[in-house]
Amino acid sequence: MIAGVSPTPTDPIEKDRSRKRSTINDIARLANVSKKTVSRVINESPFVKEETRLRVNAIIREVGFEPDPQARGLAFRRSFLIGMIYDNPTPQYVVNMQQGILDAMRGTSYGLLVHPCERTSPTYLSDLRGFIERQKLFGVILTPSISEDERMVKMLREFECHYVRIASVMLDKPSTMVVTHDADGAAEAAHYLAELGHERIAHISGPPSFRSAHERRRGFREALAQRGVKLRPSFDREGNYTFDSGIAAARELLALKPRPTAIFAGNDEMAAGVYKVAHELGIDIPRQLSVIGFDDSATALRLWPVLTSVRLPVREMGKLATDKLFGRQAKKKPAEPELSEVIPKLIIRESTAAPSE
Repeated sequence: MIAGVSPTPTDPIEKDRSRKRSTINDIARLANVSKKTVSRVINESPFVKEETRLRVNAIIREVGFEPDPQARGLAFRRSFLIGMIYDNPTPQYVVNMQQGILDAMRGTSYGLLVHPCERTSPTYLSDLRGFIERQKLFGVILTPSISEDERMVKMLREFECHYVRIASVMLDKPSTMVVTHDADGAAEAAHYLAELGHERIAHISGPPSFRSAHERRRGFREALAQRGVKLRPSFDREGNYTFDSGIAAARELLALKPRPTAIFAGNDEMAAGVYKVAHELGIDIPRQLSVIGFDDSATALRLWPVLTSVRLPVREMGKLATDKLFGRQAKKKPAEPELSEVIPKLIIRESTAAPSE
């Protein structure tokens, strides 16, 4: 506005300035958009064209509009909440996933609700239905093994709730997936142990309810076979992705005669259990026993000797999934699927060496 010049009464924005308080309806009228669009702009929804967003925000600033908190959610008739649903027994995995989701949410108006559940519970699905209905979530990040449950996905579709699934293999259309290729990471671990000269190699897998456990075991076995090494039935143990299950499996494996010279654990928590048993039995790592974990979590760096592990970038996975939920993933050619994927990588440290016998 030019100094000393009074606004003309025909200027619509100046008319609104003269009012005691502008409303969301006023903003919609002045911007020539719907009230729903204004609410989306106020709540920083990703589903608004940039040109429209700039125009609405300019009018909001011009008239000094202050949004009514009750107007939030008008755009979708939902809360501005993202749900992270998990049944993973590994605390570090859950924390890293949360951090990645929060990285992607920074600077937005969205909040995060973390919802643990037990997939084997008889009330599992009804509990989740109640959670989603009560919270009216904008969207959901599904982590393994919840992401592998087609009943859960069907329910989200019925609610028209956005979702992204994180899984070791493709389970859905590319636009809803972050694929982690766990079998490839396990295969790299197998090739490395075979290159070191190990033949008596054992594996502690995760729980059968997790597709990742099957994929890691499959990748490991197939890679060993390519090297002419067979995973003996007596060297194949099932764990539960927990420290205690790693202890139980390691006690059985290290009591065998001859015992394995190397153990690949399905995650770092179980690898830590192997360390405990080896220490109790006076077995030196890596001179008498090589150990490899999976995930390359903070646990790997806290063990001594420092654990060789397959790095799965869990924090990055959480961020990728949330960006995809917001529609912010990198644009590709129209003919290409919008697939997000991460590639595991073996991080070699001090817990592996050539066999001494």
